[in-house]
Amino acid sequence: MDDSYRDILWLVSTWVLPLVLAITLHEAAHGFAAKRLGDDTAEKLGRVTLNPLKHIDLFGTIVLPALLIASPLPFVFGYAKPVPVNFARLRQPRRGMVLVAIAGPAMNVVLAVIAALLLHLVPFLAGTAAQWLAANCINAILLNLLLAVFNMLPLPPLDGGRVAVGLLPRALAMPLARLERYGIVVLVGALFLLPYLSRMMGVEVNVFHWLIWKPVSWLLPFFTELGGVTIRGTL
Repeated sequence: MDDSYRDILWLVSTWVLPLVLAITLHEAAHGFAAKRLGDDTAEKLGRVTLNPLKHIDLFGTIVLPALLIASPLPFVFGYAKPVPVNFARLRQPRRGMVLVAIAGPAMNVVLAVIAALLLHLVPFLAGTAAQWLAANCINAILLNLLLAVFNMLPLPPLDGGRVAVGLLPRALAMPLARLERYGIVVLVGALFLLPYLSRMMGVEVNVFHWLIWKPVSWLLPFFTELGGVTIRGTL
């Protein structure tokens, strides 16, 4: 096999599995939490399951991450089909909204812990198998921490925005909730458009680095110690 194809196959096989699990199980966790708290909307649609195939979005889970992996951008991003939740059907709507929202990032933290623990199996494997498992585990730690931190940004429709809406006094929660329809536009502008425009003006404005990568860099040592490895990364 040509070296270039081998490199592509290696890149895809060590990034796709941890990414698909990270973003689909994140959504599954929302469904499980909603069911436990009184809303069976996701269950009726077959979304309360750990089967990743039920949560995959063709563009968000496959096409977009593949494009980012092949691009010079320093991060990978993706999303799964959002799990439908009727917050009004939760037994305690405001409290339930917080718990359902936080379930997704919590799942990502759990997956990062599992990936760190699996690193202890690497010495029992040989050659390519050991390298492949190590790469998948390290990528899983990074991706899950990135998704957890990103989703906890306090801006609807991200999970952190819904947590903030559920915790803030109504006078502050309602204006924040009304931002949900514009949240994605704000995120795209802050993470992609603002850095691009700032570079054109000779100024470095890296919102991704400030709001996401710095917290991830702070969290990484806890997981590297758990896995007995060193993960270095700079953005």
